[in-house]
Amino acid sequence: MRRPAVVVTVLLATALVLAVVAVATGTLPIPLADLWAALIGDGDRRTLFVLRELRGPRIGLALIVGAALGAAGALFQSVTRNPLGSPDIVGFTSGAATGALVAILVLPAGVISAGAGAVAGGFAVALVSVLTGGTGRRLILVGIGLAAFLTSVNSFLLTRASITEAQNAGVWLVGSLNGRGSHLLMSAILTFALLPLAAWYGRGLTILEMGDDKAQSLGVRPDHQRLIAIAVGIGLTGAAVAAAGPVGFVALAAPQLARRLTRVASPMPVVSALVGAVLLLAADMLAQRVLTPQQIPVGAMTGFLGGIYLIMLLRRRTRL
Repeated sequence: MRRPAVVVTVLLATALVLAVVAVATGTLPIPLADLWAALIGDGDRRTLFVLRELRGPRIGLALIVGAALGAAGALFQSVTRNPLGSPDIVGFTSGAATGALVAILVLPAGVISAGAGAVAGGFAVALVSVLTGGTGRRLILVGIGLAAFLTSVNSFLLTRASITEAQNAGVWLVGSLNGRGSHLLMSAILTFALLPLAAWYGRGLTILEMGDDKAQSLGVRPDHQRLIAIAVGIGLTGAAVAAAGPVGFVALAAPQLARRLTRVASPMPVVSALVGAVLLLAADMLAQRVLTPQQIPVGAMTGFLGGIYLIMLLRRRTRL
């Protein structure tokens, strides 16, 4: 276990460096001396405003959302025993998008927020997927079918909306961290509450990879273990989606990268969470800087990078 400990240390250091760079650079650069003064509460008013109101919450949200998606992806991939088993693939993200669109376009204003609608829609689709496809590989096939169906529903809802409503919904559907700092506290509470459960049940999933019969002989109930793991994964995904919208591919890529870095085949939700946090923060930094002064929504950037990663992953598996 020496290598995973080293990987965790390196990931924590990488996240810290990226956070410092993200705070100190941008259209209003902040010298490191001024940044340190602001961190201890002794900075000038402008620096404190940029740190506390603009960049700090956005960086914190990127780390929290990325961690939640990374841990959720590790649980889903272990339960389905498939590297494509992530909330994006099994239909949760599409369900969340449908729930948000219903909240924005169908229900009267103020009845339910887009984030709450997204969580409700994601949970509903996940429940249908589990009841229909079980907790194994069929879950992926059912999820893909539901995602295709819900994509058509989402398109229909958008065509029926006014231009202003469609624009607002479109921004949310892409996935963004811009102006979402108010969601940081709730997302952090949910994520930090569920991460210990993800780590605990991840250990049980490691035993399940030896086979259900072996797991039962060791006192592990396979179906119960998988259902709890799925519920925790859905909760983590819900915390992320409610805060930033359906940010794609982080949950798919983070667990795979975590396994390659640690060279451990078993699910490691904590390491995957750290990888997800680093990935999303790095992607958000690119999204803000690649087309300066215009900003790309982070969901569009992760979709671009994730599409490239998915093609590489599929090509590699085809060769094998």
